[in-house]
Amino acid sequence: MSRRGRKAALPPGEPPRRPPTQVPGTLLVEHRDKKGRIAHYDFARCQGPAPLKASLARLFAGCCTRGIWDSLSTSSGAFWVVRTFSAFMSEHHPEVEDVDGVTPAVWKEWKLSRAAGSGGNTQVRLIARLLREDPRLSEAAREAIVERSTPVNASEQSYAPAEFTQVATVARRIFRAAHLRITTNAAHLAAWKAGAYTEGSDEWLVGEALDCTARTGDIPHYIGKGDRRRPVHRYIRPLGGANALCTWRRLFPNLSEMTALATLLTVEHGLNLSTAAHLAVPRAAPDPGEDGFPVYRLELEKQRRGRGRQFETRNLADFGAASPGRLITQALEVTAFARAVVHQQDPDLDRLLIWRDSSGRAYGEDIVRVGSFGVGTTTTYASVWARAEGLSGSPFRRTRRTVNVLHRREPGQNTQDTHDSVYVLPDRQAQQTAAGTIADGAASALLKARETVLVATLRDTPDPQDELTVTADCHDTKHSPFTTHGVSCAASFLLCLACPNARIHPGHHPRLAHLHQALENLRSVMDPAEWHADWHDAHARLSHLKGVLGPPTWDKALQDVTGADRDMIDHLLKGDFAQ
Repeated sequence: MSRRGRKAALPPGEPPRRPPTQVPGTLLVEHRDKKGRIAHYDFARCQGPAPLKASLARLFAGCCTRGIWDSLSTSSGAFWVVRTFSAFMSEHHPEVEDVDGVTPAVWKEWKLSRAAGSGGNTQVRLIARLLREDPRLSEAAREAIVERSTPVNASEQSYAPAEFTQVATVARRIFRAAHLRITTNAAHLAAWKAGAYTEGSDEWLVGEALDCTARTGDIPHYIGKGDRRRPVHRYIRPLGGANALCTWRRLFPNLSEMTALATLLTVEHGLNLSTAAHLAVPRAAPDPGEDGFPVYRLELEKQRRGRGRQFETRNLADFGAASPGRLITQALEVTAFARAVVHQQDPDLDRLLIWRDSSGRAYGEDIVRVGSFGVGTTTTYASVWARAEGLSGSPFRRTRRTVNVLHRREPGQNTQDTHDSVYVLPDRQAQQTAAGTIADGAASALLKARETVLVATLRDTPDPQDELTVTADCHDTKHSPFTTHGVSCAASFLLCLACPNARIHPGHHPRLAHLHQALENLRSVMDPAEWHADWHDAHARLSHLKGVLGPPTWDKALQDVTGADRDMIDHLLKGDFAQ
């Protein structure tokens, strides 16, 4: 194991690579993602000269081989950008036959042709990533390619309170309806298994249909004309009909309800869509306390953070209706039957968001299908879902920003720098909220500064009537602002610098200069919080005195420090005078 703060060394030898992805003798690239799914990209369909297409196919295959693109959605988006680049080169620079013909001028023209904004910057960075892998690229072009694009200010803003409430309300309404429906039917099934209903009664027939549904994914049925699945007739009337809501939806959620659950995971815990859609089934451990509340361990993965940094865990306890883990408990109850059926067909698939439908639609490449069941959700469907529910668009990105910036107020699968620069600083609501805090902080800092300036009076000569102290002369020991009037002052000698009764003359300068230097030495070896609590104010007052006296006088004072001054300050810092 390496020591803290350093990455562990890789084993000797070549890093692991995936199988070759380019079909020999063709421009067809096969990408197998880390989940085993396969996509094919035919570069022969791209525009442009054959050498350029061959080079782009080779570079693209290299990124797939090394695992730079882990998902099919990433590689498919990259292929679209590469096709766009190839078409641009064939239309605007037909004389460029291959990568070695890309000049700084050609690159700048491609860069300027992209739309302003994050989408255009992403396309530029992707093509730059590919071209840099080719050793034939000229040094001049390589230097032009590595120039950073102008950062794009985030146009996406957090939800206003009313909008955020609307998103949360819509998601809770849909998910709660699913939870009530499934748990009610689960209770009916449990009662049927326990023999609570008379055989042949409507309740018994419903229980029998639910038992078949829980085991197979559908109620008892037969294949009718046109190869259509039709429910057995004797169950239709007890179930209340033959539609999905009366049959398989009694125990299984649909995609809309799982999208609502993913939205709630974002609303309550700040997860992004990809993390929520790929969330593994949380494992529960009993609380070590007497109450035995379940504590769920969430294993989160954010693929864009890169290898070694994409995993994070959170522990959520369910100790009541408003507890962080209550949503997880309800999610497990809603998906229990769907997960059981999918486990029979794919035991290795360990995901929480599992739903059923009867359409067989793919809903995007990120959706894994296991028979009539699907896993996860996508941005495309989330937009359709949101519009159907009267929302302005897919809620995930804005909801995540709202939660992490205004509610949790801490990074969510981001570094602190990313949280501050990308999420907090550009957000208008965060700016408005921070205005009062900034003003209060400035006022507090000003007050603190006034409190820690030197208050003692500076004199050119000592007054014989004053009493000597370690740090100054005292003009009136019976009327200290720090202790009861009428008795001798018992405050720390460091507070003499903040007392209007104190008098400082040149005879004190060497000792005070040495004290200032000693406090700075302490700061270099002490815990910052402890030093600030014990010595900050005295150091600030001495710094004020140093500024008032000026560098020449202060430097002379340091030269005039005596052994007695050092001993006196040493006793002061050790607390000997407090005894």
